[in-house]
Amino acid sequence: MAFMQCDFFSETLGLSVSMNVIVPQKTRSQIGMEGKASADRHPTLYLLHGLSDDHTIWMRRTSIERYAAEYGLAVVMPAVGRSFYTDAVQGAKYWTFVSEELPALARSFFPLSDARDANFVAGLSMGGYGAMKLGLRRPDLFAAAASLSGALDVAELDADRVTMSQAEYRRIFGSGEEVRGSDNDLFALAERLSRSSGPRPKLFQCCGTEDFLYSHNIRFRDHVRSLGLDLTYEEEPGGHEWGYWDMKIRRVLEWLPLQR
Repeated sequence: MAFMQCDFFSETLGLSVSMNVIVPQKTRSQIGMEGKASADRHPTLYLLHGLSDDHTIWMRRTSIERYAAEYGLAVVMPAVGRSFYTDAVQGAKYWTFVSEELPALARSFFPLSDARDANFVAGLSMGGYGAMKLGLRRPDLFAAAASLSGALDVAELDADRVTMSQAEYRRIFGSGEEVRGSDNDLFALAERLSRSSGPRPKLFQCCGTEDFLYSHNIRFRDHVRSLGLDLTYEEEPGGHEWGYWDMKIRRVLEWLPLQR
């Protein structure tokens, strides 16, 4: 695998931003790891960070490079700050950045596939929300979306305020009532997708039973199941921590509908 630290300018955000990118490299003599790579453009996983982290965190806390090498999978890890992958009410347009500009730029910089069935998204906590939003709102772009311990009921975060201040929440989303039924409400997005005749992504969701977001995950799981969407749900003992996410990202890669 090749690992690149990429700094570039975003026209959408109006500032310089960063992403880390892993690109497959076929190897036979590398000690301890054998890499795979397609002869064409690579299948790609967009891997999203949580609220208190940045684009470096997956490389620092997990062995994602080693895990992805087995599958010949490119991994794009962008920095989005504390944005919740959202076009903020008062602030930058991070949803537009991550759903439109980022994939186009990443493909212009690196040999990444633009085929829907070769593009996937996953993330943890805030990034789990972002991944599900990308899957549900842009099913034309992503064949699968996975949430690890996701903050999936953001309307309730306004009431709970367990991860951010009320002022920060209001700058991003407005109020919880404004979220309900909007393009930022995963429950509403799932309902819209269930009524759509277009493509539907495969969905994966997991959460530790001791996680403070467990109740949010149960509500989302039950809602998605009631709509008949293709959801794989897993839970086991675990909290909101990297030992759990390192274990589950390996499971996500195993689950992805990659052409093998």
